[in-house]
Amino acid sequence: MGAAIAGHIAKSGCSLTVFNRNNQKSIDFVKAFSDYDVFYAKTPSEAAIDVDFVISCVGKDEDLEQITISEYGAFKSMRKGSVFIDHTTTSSDVAIKISKIASLSNIYFMDAPVSGGNLGARKGQLSIMCGGDPEIYNKSKKILNLYSKSSSLIGNHGSGQLAKMVNQICIAGLIQGLAEGINFGHKAGINMKKVLETISEGAASSWQMKNRGFTMLEGEYDFGFAVDLMRKDLAIALKKGKEFEAQLPVTELVEHFYEELNNSGHGKLDTTALLLRLKK
Repeated sequence: MGAAIAGHIAKSGCSLTVFNRNNQKSIDFVKAFSDYDVFYAKTPSEAAIDVDFVISCVGKDEDLEQITISEYGAFKSMRKGSVFIDHTTTSSDVAIKISKIASLSNIYFMDAPVSGGNLGARKGQLSIMCGGDPEIYNKSKKILNLYSKSSSLIGNHGSGQLAKMVNQICIAGLIQGLAEGINFGHKAGINMKKVLETISEGAASSWQMKNRGFTMLEGEYDFGFAVDLMRKDLAIALKKGKEFEAQLPVTELVEHFYEELNNSGHGKLDTTALLLRLKK
């Protein structure tokens, strides 16, 4: 996802320096965009020297801390007034923590998790949920617009991550419902391709149905957003839900189903692989 986002930025004409913890990926990216003003760095700190914006998309809380506040993190070299935009799905707590540390160096931080997956990133059609200062959000929109179809400032620091938790809670239930519906149709012996073509134009329609329902019918589960990543996201939401005393019975159940898939060796498959456990 990060490479796709970087690609849109490079094609816009911006000067871009990329960093990946796998240095070969950085080298390959620069080769692929040799016609553009693109370079690579060996550390986040090196990549962040003398730039207006730093944009990250990593895996989890610990990864974000590593690339920002570690001894070789971006905060070591970012100049005053520059902006760090983080597209990782993390806890809201770490987003607030990092934003406070950034402010001590007069750096601006914005938590900005995305929805749309690898496909949305490649097409430049991500939806972005932001938490931070309104002035910094407005300043950042010119960059966000390069690879998104929409972005919104939800509220203060951490609010973007809370919004992403809502997003993942909603998606979990949708995918499980879609898996159960497809499995039911198969058991009933009806033509599920025709069924999905019909109901995807009605009240049951969703992005998941239109974009993943037919691939589920074909047993294709290699679309990028993996079971392991969804488990991480749902664990964050469930932990925060306990703090709020928010009831999340369906989310808890689906997280357990994803755990079953992981234990069966399917952790790298797309989240729609929920259908596999129903075919036993």
